[in-house]
Amino acid sequence: MPGARLYDAIGGAYTATRRTEPRIAAQIWDALGDARTVLNVGAGTGSYEPADRDVTAVEPSAVMRGQRPAGSAPCVAAAAESLPFGDRCFDAAMAVSTVHHWRDPMAGLREMRRVARRVVVLTFDTDEPGWQDRFWLTRDYLPEFATVLAGFPSLAAMAGAIGARVEPVPVPWDCADGLFEAYWRRPAAYLEDHVRRAMSVWAKVGPEAERRAVRNLGDDLGSGRWAERNGDLADLDAADLGLRLLMA
Repeated sequence: MPGARLYDAIGGAYTATRRTEPRIAAQIWDALGDARTVLNVGAGTGSYEPADRDVTAVEPSAVMRGQRPAGSAPCVAAAAESLPFGDRCFDAAMAVSTVHHWRDPMAGLREMRRVARRVVVLTFDTDEPGWQDRFWLTRDYLPEFATVLAGFPSLAAMAGAIGARVEPVPVPWDCADGLFEAYWRRPAAYLEDHVRRAMSVWAKVGPEAERRAVRNLGDDLGSGRWAERNGDLADLDAADLGLRLLMA
């Protein structure tokens, strides 16, 4: 379980900056519709779990399970590709920013479709030509990001596997959830080690690429070059950086 091993290694830093972003949560919860019983697959520490529904969580990493707060939904140690539940026993199954860590994303999505009447997945779009250039961090400082998602199924294939429609998920400029794209208008945050430690991308690209990206970004922030390139971002309240919601 690659995702479990990754988060057993880096998950201890996760709660420092990763939490529910209300505007993204509202979009996810709206997609759940009138579902009363919800399975959260790859649930991590429990961000985005709706408090007003009967939630069951699935999380393979012991480190992440151990950080779930008291009173959170019951959590089962299992992988997305082999969910230990019967057919259609949940009203909805959700997965938030986790599919790219699964050993077999398509198998996991089919399992979600099997155990639930409705499926809601927050994932990433790599179908658009030049998708790496949507975000200045990957465009100018971390081209290795493309290799992180090498072999990841296309958005069209994932949507087709579960019969989903697709909706963009804008990232607010002051996003409370410290996901990789969260600081697109706050670039100095990427210079902070505790911010990067809660993003799996850095563990995957390796320390050499990380050091180079941080050094070059720091130089460009100091010289004003970053502002020259990206000054137009100051007028945006939210940005489309490739996050997509699959709803089936």
